[in-house]
Amino acid sequence: MSRRSLRAAGALAVALAAAPIPARAQAFTPPDGVGAVTLAWQYVDNTGHRLTDGTFRASGQSVTTSGLLEVEYGVTDRLAATLGIPYVFAKYTGKEPPLSGQPVDFCRCWQSGFADFSASVRYRFGDDAWAVTPVVRLGQPSHAYPYKGEAVVGKQLTEAQVGVAAGLRLLSRINLQGSYTYAFVEKALDEISVNRSNVVAGVGYGVNRRLHVHAAWLWQHTHGGLRLGSPTGDPFFPPGEINTPERRAAADQIRMVRWMQVAGGLSFDAGPVDLFASYTKYVWGRDAHNGQVFGAGVTWYFGLPE
Repeated sequence: MSRRSLRAAGALAVALAAAPIPARAQAFTPPDGVGAVTLAWQYVDNTGHRLTDGTFRASGQSVTTSGLLEVEYGVTDRLAATLGIPYVFAKYTGKEPPLSGQPVDFCRCWQSGFADFSASVRYRFGDDAWAVTPVVRLGQPSHAYPYKGEAVVGKQLTEAQVGVAAGLRLLSRINLQGSYTYAFVEKALDEISVNRSNVVAGVGYGVNRRLHVHAAWLWQHTHGGLRLGSPTGDPFFPPGEINTPERRAAADQIRMVRWMQVAGGLSFDAGPVDLFASYTKYVWGRDAHNGQVFGAGVTWYFGLPE
């Protein structure tokens, strides 16, 4: 894979990783001995919640900002490994008392800490023009951080993901990628399963040798979980099934979250590094947050041929 092709694939990977979900699965892998170090920043503006019938309620707002360090390495021309960990700051900003009832939300102060380690391996079938790539990923809490509340650094749940990504290059400038991932998630409460499916589809275009633009569509469905209810009372009024102190404290861990998002951005080849920026908008949701995400960062490649 040429330096230009590797960076074109990496540009679209930025769009596929734009949303605040552990669903990244890039189809193309780096050559043997080639790696990348990415330092990314993300700001998540949660403007409220979408209830069970889709009604938007401007309550329970929060903001989250984080820095991600990720290292990827081509073990062979087809096998790649990735390690990453974010450091997260979170703050409850809603004016009304928080549904969680937790002191970390009532104080409306910043909570911070390392969140979950992520480790993945991908194996690519195909060539420089197309790829089908199975992926296996493990997410593991980095330490026993506080997880009960609306504005915390993470969910404190171990999960294993399996999935497949596919990619296609057209006319040397167009890069199409998509992925499906299924996550087996540790249960926060013994009787409630929150395994989930994530689908991502993206397109990238090389404006010239240095500038790439990209767009992506992202979808999540939780298989299980509990519902917040609806203002109409169908199937029940809020707080729905989040109806005990224990469930309210763990609401972000146990909701039947479903959403759809769109993302776009650009990347620029600045010589030894790539610079990138992205924007993601929540466009549909059920029992989910509503809002938007801003992202930016830099990727440095090592081991590339001169």
